[in-house]
Parts: sequence; structure tokens; C-alpha cells
Amino acid sequence: MATNGGNGTRAVGPRCVALVGPFQSGKTTLLEAILARTGAIQRQGTIEAGNTVGDSSKEARHHRMSVELTVATTNFMGDNYTLLDCPGSVEFVHDMRAVLPAIDAAIVVCEMDEKKIPQLQLILRELEDWKIPRILFVNKIDKGNAAVRDVLNLLQPASRTKLILRQIPTFSGDIITGFVDLALERAFVYKEYAPSQVVPLEGDAADLEKTARFSMLETLADHDDELMEQLLEDIQPPRDKVFDDLRRELRDGLVCPVLMGTAARANGVLRLLKALRHESPGVADTAKRLGVKSGSDAVGYVLKTMHTTHGGKMSVVRMLAGQAGDGTTFLTDDDEAGRVAGVFKLVGQSSEKRGPAAVGESVSFAKLEKAKTADTLSAGKQPHPPLAKVAPYPPVLAIAISAKERKDDVKLGQALNRLAEEDPSITIVHNPETHEIVLWGQGEMHLRVATERLGDRYGIAIERRSPSVGYRETIRKSIVQRGRHKKQSGGHGQYGDVVLEIKPRPRGAGFSFEEKITGGVVPRNYIPSVEEGVIDALKHGPLGFPVVDLHVALIDGSYHTVDSSDMAFRTAGRIGIVEGLPQCQPVLLEPIHLVEIVCPNEATAKINALMSGRRGQILGFDTREGWDGWDMVRAKMPEAEIGDLIVEIRSATAGAGTFTFKFDHMAELTGRTADQIIAARRAAE
Repeated sequence: MATNGGNGTRAVGPRCVALVGPFQSGKTTLLEAILARTGAIQRQGTIEAGNTVGDSSKEARHHRMSVELTVATTNFMGDNYTLLDCPGSVEFVHDMRAVLPAIDAAIVVCEMDEKKIPQLQLILRELEDWKIPRILFVNKIDKGNAAVRDVLNLLQPASRTKLILRQIPTFSGDIITGFVDLALERAFVYKEYAPSQVVPLEGDAADLEKTARFSMLETLADHDDELMEQLLEDIQPPRDKVFDDLRRELRDGLVCPVLMGTAARANGVLRLLKALRHESPGVADTAKRLGVKSGSDAVGYVLKTMHTTHGGKMSVVRMLAGQAGDGTTFLTDDDEAGRVAGVFKLVGQSSEKRGPAAVGESVSFAKLEKAKTADTLSAGKQPHPPLAKVAPYPPVLAIAISAKERKDDVKLGQALNRLAEEDPSITIVHNPETHEIVLWGQGEMHLRVATERLGDRYGIAIERRSPSVGYRETIRKSIVQRGRHKKQSGGHGQYGDVVLEIKPRPRGAGFSFEEKITGGVVPRNYIPSVEEGVIDALKHGPLGFPVVDLHVALIDGSYHTVDSSDMAFRTAGRIGIVEGLPQCQPVLLEPIHLVEIVCPNEATAKINALMSGRRGQILGFDTREGWDGWDMVRAKMPEAEIGDLIVEIRSATAGAGTFTFKFDHMAELTGRTADQIIAARRAAE
């Protein structure tokens, strides 16, 4: 049973901890080191050798990066830990964002790399917003050498919470050989793939330790008057008191401890695990933070949805109250999620069947067909109120896809639904006008991995291309045009005759139709058919696009008592428009969107230049509210130029910038660009 004796004692019971951090900072390597150190795997694999527990999917191995969440459960000193290795790339960030509500703590893996500070800030902001206790693990310190001394100066701007050094490195020349633990007041020397060894604390290291420890205690004393008095009176606080303060202030979100090491050599891993064991909160705190009703039946939160080849749909669930196992029926807040058909323990891609899941445990439940990622599951008679809502970021890049072979069309639809279930940050749009399936995602690699999965997992060969831009056309000149349809062939003929007045309307005013018939020259019952014919003809104008912003009036015509019919007048209306529009000075219209880009302010000048180079009209830029060191640039930009805009924004901002856009208006487009678009349309037809 998970208990938590207040902030002064160690939380016990199963823990759930996320490994998060900027792209390529070493999260998957750290997971591997933790699993090896805790005996969950026999030896530590490497990304280069392609034998790690994380990144084990074909796509992750191929691109040498995390493209989805990896879940691994292990045991350390009698405590059960589920570790969630989250992708660092901004394109796959939804996997991280979806798990955050239900974790107890996060290990933020980062490097001494100034270029990655904006990415680190984005991740810390998410954790701060969810009030997740977090420990910063500065990785690859063997490469950071003397710069590690400046760790707080470099990393503090990324965090709104005060960073607090728990360790300082010890050096031999410029090489880091170990560390001093400031809370324990002990020096350690690193050993390759083995626990660090305690060494005497003496010389320069002892002097540096005194200064660094005092600085740590001062920060802790900001939130503890008793400790402040002890420091002012030069009394050494008891070690237990220091650990209690570290534990309480971490859990209350007042400080963020900083540890360091090199995951590839397993240096610093044991110290990190001990900090997690003694200082991080447990499921009781997490349930309280999320507002889980006390005395509830089983309550769980869906961290991730997966479709497996043999086991079908699997839902990775963190249990926040009660217990659940085979046969448990879960409700979501709006439906029945389904009945559990098997409980599994996960270590990467491998799973093994196990018994019921107790509170605090994270397991995989089979066959919860209607459960979605970020759903709250409850086994009571009434659904539990949703614990969290995690909406994906708006998509920023699109491709149009189709199956190479027509026989795969149905299979493609089913596969896309599964992809979107596994990754809610993918959006599928069926464009009825162009008959395209448009896949929207978070970037180039995100969409590439999605299409690779369609091939690898579902055996569907895909063709991909740029989606059609929503061009329209309109007219500049008014005319009056007759449309006559007369056909004689044995028996009843066909006869419809109309005179149409066609006029331009203001931009954005749309289409309107009126009848000004006098003397019944066109009988009332045929007028709706004339309008239908007109609307039909406007779907494809003389330039090849739908026609908008015009007024059509039926002003005259004639009919035949026997040969006239709805069909004949519909055809006459269509003929009038098809023959009339080319004489109305048709002009191309392109959609213009309002674009808002957020970026670190050192990249603002690059972003402004980028906008101008894409026919963007810059409306202005301002500091981003609540974000130190960030700007927001606003511009109006043609839809055609937005296509791969995200690729250039990410390139200009070391992967940290992004944008949102919404339709603003249609604007006339003339000249060479318009000619090329019209020519391309005609060639395609």
C-alpha cells in the first residue's frame, strides 16, 4: 500500500517518474543506465549498437532518436519504479505532455549547452504549470569540463523555480573525476559502470564544498526560518534537518535540485536514484494534486495508447486509487471504456502478464477499446470527473497522402485511425473539395515517421505530396448573359431559357441569388432549378477554381409548356454562368492567414527576414507575455507560403520556435505567380 508520511518522511509504494529534456540530451541512455544499475537488464546497451530498451521501434532505430514514449518498470532497494522515457524532439512532445499529470516526479536531463536553453525552458514551463516536482540531471559532464562550474548561471534562466546545486564536480586538471555531495558532505570518485567510491574530502575540494554548501543552505533557508536563524548564528544544521528541507521544498515546488553525471558510463546514476527514493513524492501526493476523490473505487489515468501486432489495443495506465485487474470494467467521463482483458508489466517493447495493479502502479491493460490517451478511468458506478485535459498543440505542417494501390484505400482509413489513437497530435482531414486525405502533424520528422509506420506496420505503400492550397476566383466586371438549353429528340424535348445578370460583390461577401422575373416568363416552380444550375457552375470557374463573391439575378427568360422541366432550367442556368464568367474579367484569389510566431528574442530578426522572404506582411512584434527572453511576431501571410514554414522557423530558433495561424481573408493575386498557378491547375486537369 502506498503511504506518504507528510513532507518529513520518505514516500513508499510504487513511483512513476518521467525522463524529460531537450532533444539528444541522453534520456534513453540514462534509462538504460538505471535499468542496468537496478538489475532490470543484464548489461547497458547503447544507441549506436541499437540494443537499448528505449527507442526500440523500427522508426526510432532508423532515425536514432526517440519517436514515442518508452515505459519500463524496475525495482530499486525494494521500491517499484515505472520510468517513462519521453521523446525530446518538439515534434513528438505530445507523448511527454500527455503523461505529465499522473507522474510523481520528473528527471529533467540536460547538458551544458547554451543553444538548448530555450528547449529546456519549454520543458520546464510544462512541468511548472503542472506543479510536478523535478530534479535536473546535468548529463555528459565528461564533455562539459570546467564549464560545469557555471552550471547555475547557464541553466537558471530556463527555470522559474530556484535551482539548487546538490553536487559539485571534482577535477583532476580539466577532467571531472567525481563529485562532492553537498547534503551528505562526502566526496566520491567516479568508477566506470560501477558505484562511485567514497574518498576523503580535503584540500581545494573541501574549501569549494563549504562555499557551495552554504549557498545551498541559504536557498533552503528562504523557506525555513529556523534554518535561517541557524545560519545567521553560524550553527551547523543537523543533516536530517537539511534532508527534510530538501524533501519538503522539492515537493512543494520551491526548489529544483541539480545533480550531475554521465549516463553513458553510469556515473551519477546511483546518487540520482537515491535522491528519487528519499526526496521525491509518491502516489498519495499525486492523487491529492490531481483531486482524486478519497475513498474512490479504482481510478486510473491513461498515459499512452498502443496498438500491438498480437495483443491488439493496449492502454498504459497509472493507478491513482484502488486496484484493477482482469475483468475490471472501466468508465471514462463520457462512455464505457471497456473490460480489461489482461494486465501486463512493460519493459520497452517486451511485456509480461501479471496480476492486478495496485494503487501507484503503472501497467498496460488490454482491450479497453474506447479508452483514449489522457482519459480518466474509474471502476465505480459513476464516472470520476476528468483529472486532466491535455490538448495537443495545434499542428504546423501538412502532407496529402493516398494509397499507391486503390485496393488499400479501406485499410488506409483504418490504419490512420489507429495512428491518431496512438498519437493524438496527428490530425486527419478529408478535404471534400479536392478529395485529398491531409495528414497534419508537428513537423517534418513527425509526418515522416507516421508514413513509415503506415508502410512498416500496416503494409500500405503511400504516395505523399503537398496539399492543395484553397485558391478561389472572383470577377471584376458585370455583364448580362443568356443561357439557353434546347434539345429536340423524338417525344418530349428539353427547353430552358434564362437571362442572368452577373455582378461582382465586395470581398468576403459570398454568393447571392435573386429573381427579378416579371410577367411569369419563367414559371415560379423552375426558379430554384435555375439557382441550382448557377451554384453548380460556380464550383469550377474559367481559371479552374471555385468562384466566390458575386451576385446573380434571373431577369428574363422563356419556357415551353411541354418541353420545359427542372432539369432543362438547371442546365440553362449552368450554361449562362459557364458562358458568362469568362467575359467578367475573372481574377485569382488566394487565402491569407494571420500568423503568430513565438521565438527566443535573439532569433526575432531572423524570423522577420523569413516572413518578408515569404510574401509576409509583418504587423509587429512584442515580448511574449510571461516568457522572459521570448518575442511574438505577428504577420499576414499567403497560405501557399505557410507550407513548410515550420522547418525554417525551427532551423532559425534551434528547434524552439513555433507558430499558429488562422484564416484572415482572400486577396487578389495577379502577375506571374497567378499565371503559374492557373497553368499548373490546367495541366493537372
